Amino acid sequence: MVVEKVFDAADNKILELLDKDDLVITSDIPLAADVIKNGASALNFRGEVFTDDNIKSRLNMRDFMETMRSSGMQIKSNNPSISQNELMTFANKLDTFLTKLGY
Repeated sequence: MVVEKVFDAADNKILELLDKDDLVITSDIPLAADVIKNGASALNFRGEVFTDDNIKSRLNMRDFMETMRSSGMQIKSNNPSISQNELMTFANKLDTFLTKLGY
């Protein structure tokens, strides 16, 4: 699928096509928040399931880091390469989701 080259066009298309039984795999925190708000599920590539309980704190941290970067502060990334343990967590969470849907 191809979308326009405008801000959030891909996110908007994902949300437009979203069904409550869908799983969106993303590291985009605002997209994950919108997915949850629309009743679907969101998972990141490290196996973290985004929920109503944790998405607000993730959004707050993202916004705080963006504010710090915008003010000129050099922020060192704290996202090392995915570990074997995280890969297993992701696979298990994905398997759980698919099993729940009957696959």
